[in-house]
Amino acid sequence: MTTKRANLPRLGELELAVLEHLWKVGEADVLETHAAIGKRRGITPNTVGSALERLSRKKLVIREKISHAYRYRASMDRERFHARKLVEAAGGMKELASEGLLAAFVEMVAETRSDALDQLEALIRVKRKERNR
Repeated sequence: MTTKRANLPRLGELELAVLEHLWKVGEADVLETHAAIGKRRGITPNTVGSALERLSRKKLVIREKISHAYRYRASMDRERFHARKLVEAAGGMKELASEGLLAAFVEMVAETRSDALDQLEALIRVKRKERNR
């Protein structure tokens, strides 16, 4: 049985920059994130904190309270996020399969590196095992 996954929420430029920072460093608090991306943009730590809070409500970051401050980390890795955005932009997996784009995707994977098809096949096996549990 397949379940319909909700589309990823739309992100503003600051939210995407915050996510990119979290993917790069793993986890950070508001002040660390502000130092990395907020200062050069001329925005306050409160603005960065608001962006982190919005990302938390959108389920794209996980926050954990440590002492008096929250630490944030991305809820999915960068590759998965961008892969989902790509699939959504193409109209979803159903559209990909029905329009032959899935075949084109496999062809593109094959052209990237010699072991890419083997890696894709291994990922498919893992997903099938998960689905059959």
